[in-house]
Amino acid sequence: MTARTVDIEKAAGVLRAGGLVAFPTETVYGLGANAEDAAAVARIFQVKGRPPSHPLIVHLADAQHLDDWVQEVPATARLLAERFWPGPLTLVLRRGPRVPLEATGGLETVAVRVPDHPVALALLSAFGGGVTAPSANRFGQVSPTAAAHVRAELGDAVDFVLDGGPCEVGVESTIVDATGERPSILRPGGVTLEELEAVLGRPLAVHATSSVRVPGQHPSHYAPRARVVLVEPEKVVAEAETAQELGHQVGVFLPASIADTPVKAHAVVALPASMAAYARGLYGFLRELDQRGCDLIVASLPVEEGMGLAIANRLRRAAGPRTTE
Repeated sequence: MTARTVDIEKAAGVLRAGGLVAFPTETVYGLGANAEDAAAVARIFQVKGRPPSHPLIVHLADAQHLDDWVQEVPATARLLAERFWPGPLTLVLRRGPRVPLEATGGLETVAVRVPDHPVALALLSAFGGGVTAPSANRFGQVSPTAAAHVRAELGDAVDFVLDGGPCEVGVESTIVDATGERPSILRPGGVTLEELEAVLGRPLAVHATSSVRVPGQHPSHYAPRARVVLVEPEKVVAEAETAQELGHQVGVFLPASIADTPVKAHAVVALPASMAAYARGLYGFLRELDQRGCDLIVASLPVEEGMGLAIANRLRRAAGPRTTE
């Protein structure tokens, strides 16, 4: 943990005063505000350029505080919280009176989680309340996994950046609709489908879209400046070289299975074989290719199991139509 106690206390004071604090979690850095301060929450949307209908996640210090923020906790939600909190799992439940509608995009549901990061937990404990936070980046763009990413993108728009080192998971939390007895996944993330199904003892549906709005469902999300093109793994090299010959500055995500294949491209990222390592580095890889001047990134989807499901979800959103909001 790189943040000092004095920094954590200062950050908690900024939150109490209605300010914005960027803080680390195990997934990505969040842009936090007092969850009960509607004006502070509204400022998150202004700083990010985020549509006000796009709900945020309320972060809590401990699972025992869950009942203070929601109307009811179904048995399956309680089971998931006991098993995966602290951790990269977000539960969508019925909003309690402490949560302003500004934080939920006007919905009567709220997304809540307990992060698994010592700095985040220390901040939440010092603050003594809920902190609502999306990722600490401009809306639709690549999420930050280091304090330097936040400073480079948001600058002085953030009142305090709490540095807790690089994020260990690297992609956002899994979001589960837990409003009923049959939960479903609304966004794949740091807790895998297989882990959830093992705990619940039954299959879970994974929804690309749903009537419950949650973070990460916009058609374009997690996107670098460069355009992302997805092709089959065996076509990555040919697609990249053709685009390079046509005048593009091409960045390539080279799958581990063909890591030794030479590629005529502007920049090449050799992907790790481990899906956990790939997820941890994904946003950093996208940022690297942007920084190296690529205007086109050629990638393939991993096998959609384990953490590969979350990576594929992020790559599809990154390759989607660009947001103008």
